[in-house]
Amino acid sequence: MLQVLSLLISPAILSEVPPAPSTRFDPLTETIHGFEVRDDFRWLEPLESESEEVKAWTDLQNQRTRTALDAHPKRQMVEDRIEALYRVDSIGLPTVRGELHFNLERRGEAKQASLMRRKGAEGEAEVILDPASLDNDGLTAIDWFAPDATGKHIAFGLSRAGDEMSILHILNAESGNWLTEEIPGKAEFCGWRGSTGFVYGILTDPNDAYSRVFRHHTIGRHPRHDETLLTQESPSRIPDLRLHDGGRWAVAVHFEGWSKQDILAAPTSQLLKEGESALQPVAIGYEARFEPQFVHGDALYMISTLGNSGGALWKVDLWRPDRENWQQVFTPAEGSVLQSASYCRGELVLTVEREAATQFFVSNLQGDSIRPVPLPGIGTASIAVERSSSTAFVSYASFNTPNQILQVDLADNQTSVWASPDLPFDPESIDVQREWCISKDGTRVPMFVVRKAGSEGPAPTIVYGYGGFNITIPPRFIGSMVPWIEAGGVYASVNLRGGGEFGEAWHQDGMLARKQNVFDDLRAAGEHLVTAGIAKSDALVAMGGSNGGLLAGVAAVQQYDLWAGSISMVPLLDMVRYPQFLMAKFWIPEYGDPEVKEDLGWILPYSPYHNVVEGRQYPSVLITAGENDNRVHPMHARKLAALLQRDTKDEAAAPILLWVDREAGHGRGKPMDLRIRDAADRIVFAMQCTNFGG
Repeated sequence: MLQVLSLLISPAILSEVPPAPSTRFDPLTETIHGFEVRDDFRWLEPLESESEEVKAWTDLQNQRTRTALDAHPKRQMVEDRIEALYRVDSIGLPTVRGELHFNLERRGEAKQASLMRRKGAEGEAEVILDPASLDNDGLTAIDWFAPDATGKHIAFGLSRAGDEMSILHILNAESGNWLTEEIPGKAEFCGWRGSTGFVYGILTDPNDAYSRVFRHHTIGRHPRHDETLLTQESPSRIPDLRLHDGGRWAVAVHFEGWSKQDILAAPTSQLLKEGESALQPVAIGYEARFEPQFVHGDALYMISTLGNSGGALWKVDLWRPDRENWQQVFTPAEGSVLQSASYCRGELVLTVEREAATQFFVSNLQGDSIRPVPLPGIGTASIAVERSSSTAFVSYASFNTPNQILQVDLADNQTSVWASPDLPFDPESIDVQREWCISKDGTRVPMFVVRKAGSEGPAPTIVYGYGGFNITIPPRFIGSMVPWIEAGGVYASVNLRGGGEFGEAWHQDGMLARKQNVFDDLRAAGEHLVTAGIAKSDALVAMGGSNGGLLAGVAAVQQYDLWAGSISMVPLLDMVRYPQFLMAKFWIPEYGDPEVKEDLGWILPYSPYHNVVEGRQYPSVLITAGENDNRVHPMHARKLAALLQRDTKDEAAAPILLWVDREAGHGRGKPMDLRIRDAADRIVFAMQCTNFGG
């Protein structure tokens, strides 16, 4: 019989939380575009490496948080249960090169995944790169890998402590030797040109997120001789460059936010000779998203939201790219969103999303003769195909099904399980249901509700959301929530506006001046869960990370009367100064520019840091940050924690906790033991602030 936590309702363990450290503040009020903006904790903006005072203050905050979260009587049981679920083997999708199969796998007690190789799908796995051999602390991670067409050479990226500053290396997979070339600068791989060279992108200045450049490297040559192909012109226009069809064609994308892109292309040989000037327009100046998928022959297949919020697949002859020559190949059914398209043995493999769940279809290159590819159920999936093979590999998961790898013959839809973890968990023990709530403006917003099978009546509920950047929050197995659900708690995942669940219109309805819609959707979800008898009215916890951390921050400050607690992970919280730090200027098309009066007018009313009212009783909040975060600066977490600790009416009754991880960034590359610790932190915090457990 599976071990299940038995947790009883009891008073929260608040007596174990020490008083909040005393924090100095420097009164500061600025007038910006006629708005008075207060910022008393600006001194907390520097990194610890830049300020001993900030480091000392953070030490005190971290000590308090550890005392509070480690004292919970069920802490060890929760952590043990999460560890049992996390420590199972994790197997990633294979990348196939002929008979060679490459993938990332983490087995047993390993802190990070290793790069594996098999000869044939059923061949014995051999380790060709183990990060543990490079770092006994387990902080070094393989960010990505890319074998060439033969499988002989593998380019891969390594980063440490979650800083995402990938250093590009090259491995001879046959000999096991590393080539002498090493390319630092937050490297990203952009495609092989045969087996002799490749294109990559880096930051020319690691401290400048707006210094992207794309270069071509020839194996055996020093990187200082690499040809520059494309450079970033401005922070608001983000370039990307990828090679297609074995490296014959180069396709460039210029991003202006997440709703508008320009596409250019050139034969790679011509690009190497002439540089950036060789790139010719394919789709320029449209108010739409364009996403190149693949090149077959001399035709580019791209997904675009032009004229269709859910996207459509277009075929463009790269020698005749004028708009009148485009051919629309495939359009998903109304209410569905086209996510990707791949080429496989003369057919299209299409990934479609409907109400956040994945569907696969196969068709001919004209978009006809469409047939579905079966999946085990309603969940989220990704597919990997090899151009010359009918065999595909599918990664599939749902709320009650851990991630597994399926092998599918696309010719006859014969499916088998290629790899599946042996979890101490019964999928039948969890029920998943679909709920809809009505937001403030009348919009219907969906959510998944996950709870223990057979449970009834209101229970403490964690509500998770993201709501931004056209990102879909799909049904996926979340092992960290299992102890909460087994104890009788409810987990709700809300598909808020701003995401990509229903196409570009859904995204745009939750960005810029409409960003408040996202927060209204979250409130509507929480209220619906209560009125539907699913959630306890005094035991709701909002949770989100990054842009979702902003969501959780707004829940705590703007919706303080609804939530018992808020878990805000690596968040944006000071929305007046956010573009001044790290890579945040990239996000101006999503949030707006605080230096523009009109934009500041819609940003200020929701910015958590600027809407705290002295003497108001706020819910308990757990704010986490990574000192090595290269995306969201930890100043956001520090400043709001300090302000809430100072101004909340009775902070001792609802503690404001801050945890700044010195061994982590935005989350990527975090070793297993730290992931387990963080997951347990979230669960015991939710138990404390909802009087659940004890």
